[in-house]
Amino acid sequence: MIPELLLPAGSLEKLDYAIEYGADAVYFGVVDFSLRTMRKGDVITYENVKQAVNLAHSKGAKAYMTLNIFAYNKDIQNLIDKIEIIKVANPDAIILSDFGIFNIIRKYMPNTDIHISTQTNILNYETVKFWRDLGATRCILARELPLKDVAEIKKKVPDMELEVFVHGAQCVSYSGRCLLSDYMTNGERKANQGGCSQPCRWSYKLIEETRPNEYYEIEQNARGTHILSPKDLALINYIPDLVEAGVDSLKIEGRTKSLYYVSAAARAYRAALDDYKNKAVPGFNYMEELEKVGNRGYTQGFYFGDNNSDSYSYDISKGLAGSDFLAIITDKIDNYYSVKIKNKINLNDKVEIITPQKTLQANVIKIINKNNESTDVANTNEVLNILLDNNDFDYKYALIRTVGIKNKR
Repeated sequence: MIPELLLPAGSLEKLDYAIEYGADAVYFGVVDFSLRTMRKGDVITYENVKQAVNLAHSKGAKAYMTLNIFAYNKDIQNLIDKIEIIKVANPDAIILSDFGIFNIIRKYMPNTDIHISTQTNILNYETVKFWRDLGATRCILARELPLKDVAEIKKKVPDMELEVFVHGAQCVSYSGRCLLSDYMTNGERKANQGGCSQPCRWSYKLIEETRPNEYYEIEQNARGTHILSPKDLALINYIPDLVEAGVDSLKIEGRTKSLYYVSAAARAYRAALDDYKNKAVPGFNYMEELEKVGNRGYTQGFYFGDNNSDSYSYDISKGLAGSDFLAIITDKIDNYYSVKIKNKINLNDKVEIITPQKTLQANVIKIINKNNESTDVANTNEVLNILLDNNDFDYKYALIRTVGIKNKR
């Protein structure tokens, strides 16, 4: 059986593109109950959560809703107050980690599947049996679990769905159970309430107690001071191992990541899964494709042995994309493409077009601004028209990026 490909959906637009680029299912959260508490911008809210579920279903995909905070008393009452909205939205499953939230979902939504979050750090088959016997339908296993143990769990509990993370940012703490942000922000940004400020990505200096004005760099083999910042997870080259282990769902992290990240990551993993299923020769280099999206360098984490010092990004904590995301193509009028510019495009630039079906290169041979005038540059956030010398693609859901890899980690 080929596992489900599960993508993050930080907005309706990202949800739409994730499915078009290959996701079988998407997961999303709403403010107050999710570990990603984006309150501004184009996000999924109580007002459009039903629209999000309906959009996924209209495209033949499943929609999972995250209610995976560690809940306080006030959160329980807040959830009860909001439960009717969630019931009406009717997601295919609820992802949770708190026993109190579990009880509420069982009471008010008894026919909805429950997926147990990775926040509960599930490491053994008896824990999976425990959640199965309580009525859960899926366990999202801890990222600290070796793949051989995943396979053993599936053999011991074959009637339980198992989901694993295969791609994206990793937390320095065990299954995300971290208090660094709570302490560093005086409790204003609690990690397990969805407000993590990511102190593990900060650069640190050392102060000796009797020398308060003397700062020392914290170095490890002279590689840098980001001593807590893990590299990103990438298991795309291990699809056969994951299938053989009996994994039911492959999850990609990134609800706060860009539309480009979600689309390109979905496309790469979809291709890897389909190529494995069809016993086909890969049409492109999967890892090279993933190097073109934001990353801190890649690692296989704990899945295939020791998660050693090579799994940390000492030099830099920010995710750098190998290719710049340049534009979203929104329409085609005659031979011109209407685009939303994300990063500057110059006349005569060679660019790369990616679509759910293919990748190709083209040259920008004309730029027409909103005043219908020719110009030499399309600037960030502009909406205008461009002419390309290669039109051999379906423009719907097409994205434009730079050619090659400029930030190879």
